[in-house]
Amino acid sequence: MEFKSNLPIYLQVIDDIKKKIITGALPLGTKLPSSRELAIQYDINPNTAARVYNEMESLELSYTKRGIGTFVTEDPQVIDRLKQEQLKQILTVLDEQLTGMGYTPEEIIRLLQDYYSL
Repeated sequence: MEFKSNLPIYLQVIDDIKKKIITGALPLGTKLPSSRELAIQYDINPNTAARVYNEMESLELSYTKRGIGTFVTEDPQVIDRLKQEQLKQILTVLDEQLTGMGYTPEEIIRLLQDYYSL
């Protein structure tokens, strides 16, 4: 994974893991690699990997079983929330681009309706 300089590495790793959860590449309840393995996998500092898991737990994306490991959440509502957040981000970018081109909200809705009726 190539990291962008404008966003902290731990957030970029979390975003990558979120995408894997949303797409099902990491199903609910899947055991995640250890912090050390995650550090190797993403070529990041082990402290950064630990921060990834701490932040994921605070976002309820994962949970830890002491002595066993860290797992993807088993709560489908969390996944639904992730999908909604991702959709909002995508639509925000789309809206900014289209309104920047001079389209009104009504025109954007009509364009989307036309696109999906093809």
